[in-house]
Amino acid sequence: MASASADANEPAVPTGDGGFAASEPEETTRLRLDISYDGTDFSGWARQPGLRTVCGEIEEKLSAIVRTPVLLTVAGRTDAGVHATGQVAHVDVPCSALPDDPSRWIRRLARFLPRDVRVTGISVAPEHFDARFSAIRRHYEYRVTTAAYGAQPLRSRDTVSWPKAVDLDAMQRASASLLGLHDFAAFCKRREGATTVRELQRYDWTRDGDILTAHVSADAFCWSMVRSLVGAALAVGEGRRTVEWMTGLLDERERAASVAVAPAHGLSLVGVDYPADEDLAARNAATREVRGPIVPGCC
Repeated sequence: MASASADANEPAVPTGDGGFAASEPEETTRLRLDISYDGTDFSGWARQPGLRTVCGEIEEKLSAIVRTPVLLTVAGRTDAGVHATGQVAHVDVPCSALPDDPSRWIRRLARFLPRDVRVTGISVAPEHFDARFSAIRRHYEYRVTTAAYGAQPLRSRDTVSWPKAVDLDAMQRASASLLGLHDFAAFCKRREGATTVRELQRYDWTRDGDILTAHVSADAFCWSMVRSLVGAALAVGEGRRTVEWMTGLLDERERAASVAVAPAHGLSLVGVDYPADEDLAARNAATREVRGPIVPGCC
């Protein structure tokens, strides 16, 4: 298995006497990491120079344990302020540094990591496992409270205060109308060269007293898509927009200025699904295929 070290990807240089100046890269083992974090005080998942990020914290502490730099690959890069209870990443570590039971590192990381991020599981990954490309769907939840007093203090970091009356039935109808394979350009911040075609597999709402929770699942998400879906549904719930308006957004091919992006702190990545081990290689290949645009009236 290829090493996570950048040096391992560089070719060895011939010395002129039949040998090589660089030694063979050390054999590595791929580990799966299950991760939870409170995203409030992080500048998102992805490592950024000079900023505190989830990836940066874990890589720093894990590199100290392994005694060599390691790099994480994640299932879904969350934005600043977004939380996770079911994040997944993989990392390649030298076999010589690996204990008989990799889960022993969970307790060591718990001592080194800050309180707002935990590695909850470590296991040897099956062959062909890739935290990003092997995933078949991601699951998010978004919490909103309509209580007049706002969010309960113990939930204020993961629940958005929305002290307005909303029509939950209208929100359910609007959300259900978006299910399926569509171009979600109206709900996504543009990234050059990135497709906005996604298969939205679940989008519905549940109520528990004053708490409304959106459950959103798809094969993948583009930048700000979930928060835009939530913002649009809340506009329908308030009566400012119609169900037909929300459905009509699927015809747009650019980011819609009429769609408000809901606050980051209500959003949590709660799970990532993977296929059976024997299907991982095929899934990786399928994920790497770039989806073409959806042609109106086709299929």
